[in-house]
Amino acid sequence: MSKFFIRFTFLIFFYSILSTCTNAQSIETSDFYTQIKNYDLAKLLTADSIIYEDFEGVKEKIERAEILGFIGDKYQRFQIRFISIIQNTINPYEYLVYGKTKVKRNICSFQGKIIIKQSKTYLKGDIPEYKQGYSICDVILFEDNKQSSSGLIKGKLKVEFIIDQKDVLRYDALNFPADGFSNNQFVGTWTSYKDKIMKRCNWGDYRIPESGDLDTGSGEFSVNEKYLKNGWENYEFAHSYGPETMESKKAKLEESKKWWK
Repeated sequence: MSKFFIRFTFLIFFYSILSTCTNAQSIETSDFYTQIKNYDLAKLLTADSIIYEDFEGVKEKIERAEILGFIGDKYQRFQIRFISIIQNTINPYEYLVYGKTKVKRNICSFQGKIIIKQSKTYLKGDIPEYKQGYSICDVILFEDNKQSSSGLIKGKLKVEFIIDQKDVLRYDALNFPADGFSNNQFVGTWTSYKDKIMKRCNWGDYRIPESGDLDTGSGEFSVNEKYLKNGWENYEFAHSYGPETMESKKAKLEESKKWWK
């Protein structure tokens, strides 16, 4: 058993209490909008790994999970992958984006923009030596209109970050062991080019914002049984606990496929 997972078990309770206490209080912030243009948010959205760090200074690199998402009122599984995000050299608040989405077997490529509209840092963070904060961004993504079932995605994205002693911007994983940990939370809509039908479309790392009764997990994301047939069955098999079976092995293999390539 790795050092990380041993520490993980002991820290879950601590961070659960810390998270509850923090949310119960009004958190004071300082404006960081003029400064955020000097950093690059792109790596926080495209990173394959993140660094968990606790208050004792222990660091562990963790493979970042794939983004979780849904589309529509029946919580159909929605997958998205940002393949390239480039900060605009003329307007550093703007990022040029390329990637792909997947719903059922339908894969669409997209291009678009992420624009920082607001950024703040907390006056008191989880580790005093670090700045801890977030940016609120407008997102607009244009799926390729030549592809099947394509549309326009618009909404708001919240990116949480830390800045360490070396002035390096990093993915905020300080509360990774806490129940309900999440980051890169997007709330928006998808609108069909063909018939203009609009559907809810939300996604995020480790949790999905405003997901109603889709997510029944306390410690981590878990799919409500009544929505399993809406694209979630393979995900649940791959992440189920207990002895590994042929079915779970097959599901894990399917989940590990790089469908965006």
